[in-house]
Amino acid sequence: MWAVSTVTMLVLAGALPDFRLQSQSGDSATRIAVTAAAGAGVFGLLSSLVWPLLVRTLLLVPAFVLGLLVFFLNGSLLLIALRLNPSGNSEAAPETAVVVAAVMSAVASATGAALAVRDDDAYRRRLYRLADRRRRRAAGRPGPSTPGMVFLQLDGVGHDVLREAVDKELMPTAARWLDGPRPTHRLTPWRTDWSSQTGASQLGILHGSNHDVPAFRWYEKDTQEVMVCNRPTSAAELQRRAVAHTGDGGLLAVGGASRGNLFSGGADELALVLSVAARRGRDNRSRAGYFAYFSDPANAVRTAMSFVAEVFRETGQSVRARLQRRRPRVKRGGLYPFVRAFATVVERDVVVAAVIGDMLAGRDAVYADLVAYDEVAHHSGPRSRDAEKILERLDRSLALIEKVAEHAPRPYRIVVLSDHGQSPGETFLTRYGLSLGNLVRAGCGLPVPRRARRTHSGAEARTAVRAALRRPVEERGEPLGPAGRRSEPLVLASGNLGLVSFPDVPHRMSREEIDRRHPALLSTLANHPGVGFLLVRSEEHGGLVLGAHGVEVPVDRLDDEHPGPLAGFGPGAAAAVRRTHTFPHTADIMVNSWYDPVEGEVLAFEEQIGSHGGLGGAQGRPFLLSPVTLSAPAGADTGPVGPDTGLVGAERVHDVLRRWLRECDGPQVPLPSHPDEQAA
Repeated sequence: MWAVSTVTMLVLAGALPDFRLQSQSGDSATRIAVTAAAGAGVFGLLSSLVWPLLVRTLLLVPAFVLGLLVFFLNGSLLLIALRLNPSGNSEAAPETAVVVAAVMSAVASATGAALAVRDDDAYRRRLYRLADRRRRRAAGRPGPSTPGMVFLQLDGVGHDVLREAVDKELMPTAARWLDGPRPTHRLTPWRTDWSSQTGASQLGILHGSNHDVPAFRWYEKDTQEVMVCNRPTSAAELQRRAVAHTGDGGLLAVGGASRGNLFSGGADELALVLSVAARRGRDNRSRAGYFAYFSDPANAVRTAMSFVAEVFRETGQSVRARLQRRRPRVKRGGLYPFVRAFATVVERDVVVAAVIGDMLAGRDAVYADLVAYDEVAHHSGPRSRDAEKILERLDRSLALIEKVAEHAPRPYRIVVLSDHGQSPGETFLTRYGLSLGNLVRAGCGLPVPRRARRTHSGAEARTAVRAALRRPVEERGEPLGPAGRRSEPLVLASGNLGLVSFPDVPHRMSREEIDRRHPALLSTLANHPGVGFLLVRSEEHGGLVLGAHGVEVPVDRLDDEHPGPLAGFGPGAAAAVRRTHTFPHTADIMVNSWYDPVEGEVLAFEEQIGSHGGLGGAQGRPFLLSPVTLSAPAGADTGPVGPDTGLVGAERVHDVLRRWLRECDGPQVPLPSHPDEQAA
């Protein structure tokens, strides 16, 4: 590697005008070669010794900034190396030093990988560099003979999307596991709760309870706060509530590691875990994952270059979509290219490296979330070519982790799963010209933007308010009388699930109270063509589901045989709605969008053309891809697609994963309280 770095430096010195390895008067070829070798050697030593210290001092720097600093820090190391060169003849302009350092680091990384291809020991040593010192010491000791478990969550990948990717040979590793000469894995679909999003699903999977998580974001009247699942303070509070509800630390409480997740699962080893990101000081170990990865300068440069390339890739794909006038389409400008690059490059690289370190350290259980597909599918569509490219990259990560398992100090069983799928469709705003928030305001007789008032939906809502109030409405849309002075409704969106709350009322309002305050609101929402159904509390019936044309059915009377307004939303819809009705923080009005069961489309209340969060379509049908050496999930159809499996809800998936951990004789997790699971 030293020799290759020396040759690389010589080539760059000949190609770049602001970089030289000889004195102004000229030197012999031998002296120039010695100068290059000395410079390459000093740069290599500084990269090995100084770079890890630089990265550790920058752990509190946001990953966004760290990715940009990588180039400049690496260039600074090269300038120092040239200064320390004994010949004293070499020099480079600062901007040239950045280019030279990046190229040399990339060449060193490629050379190291090439030298290790046919050498298992060298390959092992290369992988060990991805772990910190403590992991290396642990990996040096003999590991247990019992299998460990690696759970890899492919965020947002639905069961049908995975099956199609395998059939189209986009994911050869998954295809070999499922359809090879000797299949090693089984594919099982499962059903999410009504809140089909990562916060509810991952909290249930890792901590065994997602009670009182009605959506991705919701308003809590007792604390007067908006909870958002991907906000560090909210994630920490949700995890605390789940632990208090179950009395158990989590799936990873004994010998586990949590990587790239919203919640820790009770693990001691953490990297990029949101629920601890709000901590300050030594208690926040989540950023240690950055150090484990970026302490290798070659990794840092490679990831930074890939980050920049991904930003340009997204920009090109967005421009192409606009020029081709693709529909549906959402805006993809602003910071989104950088957000996508972080999700698809930085988060993936750091999480995969952390998982590799955990396996080489022989940890009992690892749970990691790869969010790349979910981020891209939101803006490009679940079955778009952009999303398919991400699936190909995720499959390469699976292949790498499978290869690492051969070098781990203990055998590992790899389970791949998803937390939800995504349902396609244009946005509510695109189809009707006004947002759900403006529709609610119009139904309450409150002011709305002029553009929203002119839409068909806005005009109908204003007419309904006028008729219900039996009094005129001002041109700005404000009703006359005391109703206009009340607190305005708070409208939040979670995919195709909307939540309407009235902050000035300390309790969950009943249908009767809403009608007295806003007589036209519920009928306006229920009869809108973009709304599938509403859930409200009734003083007479308890939970009440409202549909178009005045349909009202108590939730206790709904089931799969008599779905009422939930017809078409699939099996289990009534049970999911009934469960959410019991949550303490369910909104005053829960709004689920229209759903087309033929095309599988929904209408997102957010700016997403691939969405999840409510009922309807592929968003509620994720998957479990598990080794055949593990028992089948209870009631599961082991066929490649199969009908409904009976595996319903993230809490039930938690029970299955616990059972598999016990089958591996790994961490001694407590027996679950679920009676069916105890019987199994």
